[in-house]
Amino acid sequence: MSEESTVQGTVADGFEPVREEFAAVLAAEGAGFTAQLAAYRHGERVVDLWTGPEITGDSLLGAYSASKGAAHLVVALLVQDGVLDLDQRVSHYWPEFAVAGKQDVTLRELLAHRAGLVGADAGCTLAELADDRIVAQRLGAQRPYWRPGTAFGYHALVIAALSGEVVRRVTGRTIQEHFAERIRDAYRVDFHLGLSADQEPRFRPAQPMQQTPERMAALAAQASGPNSLSGIAFGRNRPDGPQVWELPNFPLVRRLGPASFGGVAPARGLARMYAAAISPLEGKAPLLEPDTAAAFAQIHSIGHDLVTREHKAFAVGFHATSEYYPVLGQGSFGHSGAGGQQAFADPRNGIAYGYTRRRTPFPPAVAPENDRLIRALYASASR
Repeated sequence: MSEESTVQGTVADGFEPVREEFAAVLAAEGAGFTAQLAAYRHGERVVDLWTGPEITGDSLLGAYSASKGAAHLVVALLVQDGVLDLDQRVSHYWPEFAVAGKQDVTLRELLAHRAGLVGADAGCTLAELADDRIVAQRLGAQRPYWRPGTAFGYHALVIAALSGEVVRRVTGRTIQEHFAERIRDAYRVDFHLGLSADQEPRFRPAQPMQQTPERMAALAAQASGPNSLSGIAFGRNRPDGPQVWELPNFPLVRRLGPASFGGVAPARGLARMYAAAISPLEGKAPLLEPDTAAAFAQIHSIGHDLVTREHKAFAVGFHATSEYYPVLGQGSFGHSGAGGQQAFADPRNGIAYGYTRRRTPFPPAVAPENDRLIRALYASASR
């Protein structure tokens, strides 16, 4: 059997069931399936696996919305430092934001997807969408799609451009710059919000979902119009806009690293980032104090999401991950990505998890194998 059709990498003693479950995922997905899986427990890496052609444990894949987790770790650090206040109005930091009924929106409401600014009225070109400054300028002048604070909806492609503008106004530096200094370089986290040219050879392009008549019919039956909230939030209100699955494949996106969706990382990088957030790592203290982690993990929006039209649970800038995976400890936080990526920290159990895959799953973004892999990880950790 060739290496590209087998599971590569290592697991710590006692975590063999995770390898077995990963092999079962490979068998179910079939030829050409490419994925990476990594996990830490109490600051030590216990799972480091990969499979597929043209890939190693160091290969970089699109992080999609897992990038939001990287961006909002920066926001959490600035709140912890006393530089930002979650209950301060966004317009206090960004005066131009105080128009069209947005003057009272707090940073907390913004990060909980309650501001009603899910996209631009006229949509965005790829070049505009990839530039967080342009997105922030456009949306800062726009009327929200619902009265802020009364409901929530996933600000899929824009949330970290908005929070990033707050960071820039207060500190004079971008979220990308803060992340590079305080997290990527300080903790040797292989996650890139803005990929340098010398790292480009490590990138592996995203692949589209495998299409079948049944799958396409199911997607068509669920499709919303281009000018619906969902259409606006995912950029379908502009005919020349990019498809979400292909966003990491554009060199401009990788170079600028828009903080809502433009990061690239291996699973190792995702898992290490969250391990650094909650656990001592190679002699360094955790990035977040327990009170900060608990505050950002607290559920702020739960119920019917106006954009996805599904039941969702958001914390402050993160998913309330234990609501999606009940085996996790309460207070877990992280963020998934449209390509099936998943990453989170579970402070109560000292676990950090990262998963990437190259081929878009069906249904898009869900990657149901994460539930199987996470259950195997927790069963192994509890032995």
